[in-house]
Amino acid sequence: MGAAAAIALTLAGCGAKTPDYKSIWSTTPTTTTTPVDKASLVPFPDYLNKLGVQSKQVVPDQLDDLKVNLPRPPGWTAYKNLNYSPGTVVIAKNDTYPLAMLMVFQLSGDFDVKDALKHSDADALLSENFKKLGSSSDDYQGHPSSMIQGSYDLNNQRMQSYNRIVITKGNPPKPGISYLIQLTVTAYAEKAKEQAGDIEAIIKGFSVS
Repeated sequence: MGAAAAIALTLAGCGAKTPDYKSIWSTTPTTTTTPVDKASLVPFPDYLNKLGVQSKQVVPDQLDDLKVNLPRPPGWTAYKNLNYSPGTVVIAKNDTYPLAMLMVFQLSGDFDVKDALKHSDADALLSENFKKLGSSSDDYQGHPSSMIQGSYDLNNQRMQSYNRIVITKGNPPKPGISYLIQLTVTAYAEKAKEQAGDIEAIIKGFSVS
């Protein structure tokens, strides 16, 4: 799993002078100004590794026991980058930001999913000058999930990102096997409001079944 699972969070930025997009990207946002002790944060892939969980990235369309849908608004096309790990699905508007990234990992090992998800925001919180705009630990479409949205600095740009992680079983479930599905939608913070229609369509249309 390693750095591959953190790619989306690395690309999705968060930052300082940022409009409030909570009403666009979250129905139950939770803002915070509490300082984050970054020294205590462990990147989520490393946390899972410490639990003894083995992972393998898989191509979403090739799964026969799980269906993951990533909506594609008009004008969004497949985006390729050699830096992406094999199996990563990315779509973008006009071949640049905003973009949406989908990754699926098959996890091997028994662990407390709900407890593990409490650590899934670490990668976002470790981003440069991250400002959290909202988060949720509610189930997503009946599956254990965690969501965080915020802004951060990336290559001298202020970015806005929405990141959701879902961990679930396939159908039929396989002993000791689960799936981690990660969706990250990223935009330039200054343009996020005008691009909110497409972004909201992706977030609301994303499904795991």
